[in-house]
Amino acid sequence: MIRARAALLALAVLAPAPAAAARADDPAQCLALATYWESKGCSRADMAAVGAVVLNRLADDEFPNEVCAVVKEGGVTPPCQFSWWCDGKPDRPEEGEDWREARAVAEQLLSALPPDPADGALYFHSKDIDPPWPDRQKTAETDCHILYK
Repeated sequence: MIRARAALLALAVLAPAPAAAARADDPAQCLALATYWESKGCSRADMAAVGAVVLNRLADDEFPNEVCAVVKEGGVTPPCQFSWWCDGKPDRPEEGEDWREARAVAEQLLSALPPDPADGALYFHSKDIDPPWPDRQKTAETDCHILYK
């Protein structure tokens, strides 16, 4: 059963203030890391779509109900939900425009819950790879990603 998007807004209200962004369990930090590593070098719209997929997973009973748990689902060894999380490489982003943008997108998604740019998508992949899910319904496409239900 799909949890209501309104419940996501309630979760977002509980997100820590930006000053707590360095904590490993901070929803804004986890969401920013996911948008950064999955969309670094892409547009803000790509980052927002990736972030929306994480939030859409929160609203689906098949996934955990905390941002960091969604991002870290599967643990630090493959298979995991987000390849950057379990690739064995350091996850500390380089300071720069992409990281600033990822943090801003995460804060925006958690504070205002804008209309869903992923149109309900729970999955996505880079346009650089062949579609791994032939049975999933495509919901949206950005400059760098294709998104699916």
